[in-house]
Amino acid sequence: MEQTIPAAVARAAGEFGTAPALVDGASRWSFADLRDEVMQAARAFLASGIDHGDRVAIWAPNTPEWIFAALGASCAGATLVPLNTRYTAFEAADILERSRAKALVVSGPFLGVDRLAELRASGAALPPVVIELPDRPAFLRRAASVPLALAETRASEVRADALSDILFTSGTTGRSKGAMSAHRQALGVAAAWAGIAGLTSDDNYLIVNPFFHSFGWKAGILACLLTGATIVPQPVFDVGRALELIAAERISVVPGAPTLYIGLLDHPDREKHDLSSLRLAVTGAATVPPALVGRIRGELGFDAVLTAYGLTEAVVATMCRPGDDDETVATTSGRAAAGMEVRISDTDGEILLRGPNVMIGYLDDPEATAEAIDAGGWLHTGDAGRLDRRGYLTITDRLKDMYITGGFNVYPAEVERALAAIPGIAEVAVVGVPDERLGEVGRAFAVVRPGHDLSESEVIGFCRGRLAGYKAPRSVVFVGELPHNASGKVLKFQLRRDA
Repeated sequence: MEQTIPAAVARAAGEFGTAPALVDGASRWSFADLRDEVMQAARAFLASGIDHGDRVAIWAPNTPEWIFAALGASCAGATLVPLNTRYTAFEAADILERSRAKALVVSGPFLGVDRLAELRASGAALPPVVIELPDRPAFLRRAASVPLALAETRASEVRADALSDILFTSGTTGRSKGAMSAHRQALGVAAAWAGIAGLTSDDNYLIVNPFFHSFGWKAGILACLLTGATIVPQPVFDVGRALELIAAERISVVPGAPTLYIGLLDHPDREKHDLSSLRLAVTGAATVPPALVGRIRGELGFDAVLTAYGLTEAVVATMCRPGDDDETVATTSGRAAAGMEVRISDTDGEILLRGPNVMIGYLDDPEATAEAIDAGGWLHTGDAGRLDRRGYLTITDRLKDMYITGGFNVYPAEVERALAAIPGIAEVAVVGVPDERLGEVGRAFAVVRPGHDLSESEVIGFCRGRLAGYKAPRSVVFVGELPHNASGKVLKFQLRRDA
């Protein structure tokens, strides 16, 4: 059977059948039910004119409908383009245009934002097919015009090397880049992650990581599809609700940023909930204090706590293993995983990766692709690190200046470009500074043009109007000038030191 997502959907239905695949409150789907939902969505996509290789964008939170749409698009032969739910209309429109999306699946109002209304108000050109999830029944009625056998034939025609998804991630220039992966790669990283995690059909997996992120999609949905684990999605992380779900659904697997576990640990009602089903925590994306690892094991009762390192261009690069001690888990990101080779550049200490699941390249950007992946096939991550004698990786710095806020990557150049549009700003630089709750948050250092008067709230508010909220700096320092080197580059290490 081909190593494709459509084949994985069919295989899961055959192998796991009536076992629970997806739970959302009172609504429950077996793996057989899941395949029925997915194939109905695939038929509706075919009826809407979706063909092999067409791009289907999804702009919605973690819900069953996201899963049905994503897997249905794959079975229709399309390429998935997930959109961050925190994008503004301007950011979403840019990706829709550059990916040449033929269809957009978009949620109704979520977190107080009507995304489709804002997209229309922005004047952006919409894809030919737009499916608003409140109108999903109308979309699914289109399936009646396409026989199931035709959809099954289309699904069987998808090949392992066909483009599975394009996940957009910002680069140091501030321009987002679409990392392209094939079906075999999407499933390869999912299988590798699931294997190290020991994921099985006995597990109930609380997926808080956003589906639009490689972790939620590949180490979440696809990992469960391959192993028979049950998906329990949470659209927005709410600590109280998470505790309720853990107890009610006997959750065993809960990956997330360190802030997630701090929230669970410090919630006043934690002792009122039965957390005895918990067995695996997987974290990363920020420094993890050794004491926190101990608390996750001791107070929350997890059998194993693992840290990992990855990026959109490779997803899973390194991962700790069950049995690793607290110090190893806290101070390293584990050792090579998913068939990956890891080495450290002799020149600048950069982490280099090579393996079967390194992205195909960046969408329509051969120059950026050549810059990221050298002639030897090594992916230049932009992160600096060191390997110990066991091959365990420790991240020591970020060469690209990227910082991580609550598990989300933030690229200062993108934020700086937004802030530079403020009329009163002469020059601005953004760095990440430590934050007890979110790991790191942005701090902007701004030089104001003569004759202008800006406040911190004005600068932050302007940025929030242009970029997703997590990208906006949390503080602004007004300075007379920024430190530069001889070539004019801002010396950000000085700003971090002075922050």
